[in-house]
Amino acid sequence: MNENNNNIEQNEELDINHLMQIRRDKLKELQEAGKDPFEITKYDRTNTAGEIKANYENFEEKDVKIAGRIIAKRIMGKASFCTIQDSDEKIQSYISINDLGEESYKAFKTWDIGDIIGISGFVFKTKTEEISVHAKEVVLLSKSLRPLPEKFHGLKDADLRYRQRYVDLIMNPEVKQTFITRSKIISEIRRILDEKGYLEVETPILNTISGGATAKPFVTHHNSLDLSMYLRIATELNLKRLIVGGYDKVYEIGRIFRNEGMDIRHNPEFTSIEFYAAYVDYQYMMDITEEIFTKCAMKVLGTTKITYQGQEIDLTPGWKRISMIDSVKEACGVDFNKIETDEEAVKLAKERGIEIPDKTKETRGDVIALFFDEYVEKTLIQPTFIYDYPVEISPLAKRSQKDNRLTERFEIFIGGREYGNAFSELNDPIDQYERFKKQVEARDAGDEEAGMMDEDFVQALEYGMPPTGGIGIGIDRLVMLLTDSASIRDVLLFPTMKPINNTIADQKAKKTENKDKIDNNNFKTEIKREDAINLLKKYNKEEFHIRHAITVEQIMRYFAKKYNENEDFWGLVGLLHDVDYEMYPEEHCQKAPEILKEINANSELINAVCSHGYGICSDIKPEHNMEKILFATDELSGLIWAATKMRPSQSTKDMELSSLKKKYKDKKFAAGCSREIITKGAEILGWEIDELLSNTLEAMKEVEDNIQTEYNLAK
Repeated sequence: MNENNNNIEQNEELDINHLMQIRRDKLKELQEAGKDPFEITKYDRTNTAGEIKANYENFEEKDVKIAGRIIAKRIMGKASFCTIQDSDEKIQSYISINDLGEESYKAFKTWDIGDIIGISGFVFKTKTEEISVHAKEVVLLSKSLRPLPEKFHGLKDADLRYRQRYVDLIMNPEVKQTFITRSKIISEIRRILDEKGYLEVETPILNTISGGATAKPFVTHHNSLDLSMYLRIATELNLKRLIVGGYDKVYEIGRIFRNEGMDIRHNPEFTSIEFYAAYVDYQYMMDITEEIFTKCAMKVLGTTKITYQGQEIDLTPGWKRISMIDSVKEACGVDFNKIETDEEAVKLAKERGIEIPDKTKETRGDVIALFFDEYVEKTLIQPTFIYDYPVEISPLAKRSQKDNRLTERFEIFIGGREYGNAFSELNDPIDQYERFKKQVEARDAGDEEAGMMDEDFVQALEYGMPPTGGIGIGIDRLVMLLTDSASIRDVLLFPTMKPINNTIADQKAKKTENKDKIDNNNFKTEIKREDAINLLKKYNKEEFHIRHAITVEQIMRYFAKKYNENEDFWGLVGLLHDVDYEMYPEEHCQKAPEILKEINANSELINAVCSHGYGICSDIKPEHNMEKILFATDELSGLIWAATKMRPSQSTKDMELSSLKKKYKDKKFAAGCSREIITKGAEILGWEIDELLSNTLEAMKEVEDNIQTEYNLAK
């Protein structure tokens, strides 16, 4: 099978090169005939396809000039149809030799899918009632020298989609709609704040001090000043300087840079909005936050009741408001109001098995935050304000008037994720200076995310800053929420990606290297299954996760036997593929290598485990059959298990393929199981989707008894 796949890839590469050469030859002929399309500087387009189709009654029989990319052609002798796509719609055009003349019609027939053309003619409806343009003149405006992806399969590989967003936007209209929605959300936020009298400002991206948040900065160098500088990790401190300067309300929507991990929720550069208002507190910020989320949802969806990744969420104002301490008590029964000292808190953490990262975090406040992370955050599905944070984790927030160990700070949680962070801003310069000193001490102790001393900001506060409320909201996460996007990369036009070699020589060398690696690797391991089970249970406490791991393990052993491969190795890959998911969901596939080294896992096992997150949380592409089958069956096994639980027998053994196919097509069923990933898995394997469904169902029938036996032993 590997040899066949390699042959297919080589043939595809040859076909693309051949097609590109044909297109270059066509361009050369045009240039030699004095008809170089790249010399055209403008085209006087009168209307877009969207305008025409939305207002047909105003355009019927009227002359128009439209322009766009050819996405379909149907040549029928002396008359043809072609469809073009412009910025907002597709529209068909009828083109005939009688209207264009023999020479122009002959030229049109040589144009390719992907070429950009202009069409002049009148609007009409065909016999099938399709709104079209009857062409009187066509002109080639730009020659496409590279063929678009084949229409049926399109551009579905997530990695390629993010790298080649320009092709993604051409081939996948729903992607274009996501970014139109993003623009509408940002415009709506601006409208709300502008109407409330906020002033939009711009503050520096390059700073001599990194501050305003807890994060590791990017470092650059200013040549003229011979000075190290930091890309901003927040806009907070400069915006508060403007409050000191006399502006009552300011905001900035801008790019933020943090030199940290990448996963489905984090990108090194992202967009946030921060806004500040004088003479208000964090309660005011809760109210305006509800208003922004509600109005943005109404603007782009027309409702405040939404679905995000299968979860029903109600954004209607009146969100739950609960203190951090009360939320912990509600979730696990521990009341930190009764715990007075750092020593008591640390002891309790050890009793509960909560790991404290280092000595500097052995405080009551830090332990409260760790309990919140462990017991509360993932449970906050409906919109919730968590307020009154410990002072140890809130260096820029004003102390609470009720308890000076706490601060007037809140965060917004929806669907188990944080969406914004707000304070009654600290305006006491003496207190601020002392908190900066603690940050410096933490930084000197090795905490790269701790803030720096900003004496100029302290000086600004010494001139006097009025009582102020402020908030920062992640624009990308808000867009993810309102477009039902699973990954932050889906809402960034150009997400950060690891560079790839693009030269033909580099590509050939990489293929040869991968082929040698795959063909010569026996995938052996000395790891005992008992050690792997213990590692799995160390990082996974939920029964569902243990069962899923054993299910995938047994499926992988089934396929290994079928392909005469190493069953033990394939089984270990399946057993440990999600080892980091429960404890580190935001760093899935990123933490796995570190965890797997605890049992001396070799690079082949680590690589295989990480490859199952390709395009989502990992850049490692499945290459070997083992990796491809893991990628394809992991998500699908969850869907089959969910379908099994719906059956009276609670078994796969009497499940028909037709029944599974119905469940697969019903996107409301087991909505958390991504059909896109399952489809991508089939493509990676070179199987039809029915073939993948059939083979995986057969595997689960075969290993069902083994799954139950091994699960009972593992409990």
